[in-house]
Amino acid sequence: MHGLLLAFQFFTVFPIRKELPMGKKQITMMFGSLPLIGLFIGAIMSITYFISTSVLAFSPLLTAIFLVLTGLIMTGGLHIDGWADTADAFFSYQSIEKRHEILEDPRLGAFGTMALIVMIITKIGLIYESILQGLPIIPLVLLIPFLTRVGFNIVFAITPPAKETGLGAFFKARLHARHLVILSGCWLAVLAVMGIMFTGQTIVILALLVIMLLSVFCFRSWTCTHFGGMSGDVSGAYIEGMEVVLWLTLLCLL
Repeated sequence: MHGLLLAFQFFTVFPIRKELPMGKKQITMMFGSLPLIGLFIGAIMSITYFISTSVLAFSPLLTAIFLVLTGLIMTGGLHIDGWADTADAFFSYQSIEKRHEILEDPRLGAFGTMALIVMIITKIGLIYESILQGLPIIPLVLLIPFLTRVGFNIVFAITPPAKETGLGAFFKARLHARHLVILSGCWLAVLAVMGIMFTGQTIVILALLVIMLLSVFCFRSWTCTHFGGMSGDVSGAYIEGMEVVLWLTLLCLL
């Protein structure tokens, strides 16, 4: 239970006004609970979708905008902030040390601003197109945040920290990486079995898993090369980027 509460405390806007233990067990379970946080965010987005389409009868475009806004509000903009900061640092084409300084700078630069705008427009566009094509939006807004966070747990567990200080290093030092990878594998197995049983879309489910796992190793290589490992901001960049990849994949396959 402490792990789940920590996940809500660190990764959502819901105020958990309680001092919680942060030992290795609790931190490992915090990350292990992240897919459940994704499901919770997806459930709120599902309610938004139902109200927008069935109660208020809004257009697909306005519905897509509200879905994206709901996701941003639920996370407090935590991940999109990491996406923007990572873009600023990466496109500076500086040394790894300089990129870390840019990540720590609270100011938003030109590349971060452009990356922020592109990400929001792309998400709105993909969801809008998915609605127009009649894709099952509610299952998708439940699946994508869940699967994205499973992938994040794996890449976080197998990637060294970018530096010895910071929140990412703090969590990494208190993480049972092997346990988290095993738990993530269990999440993927459950998802695959349930997805195939209830949808019959075997090829789609397997394609999603393959793409997600490929993204893990590609992102690990990329972040080690350009940032020396994982950090809090780079973690947010993975989550935001992977959500776009999964929306695009499903839009192409379904």
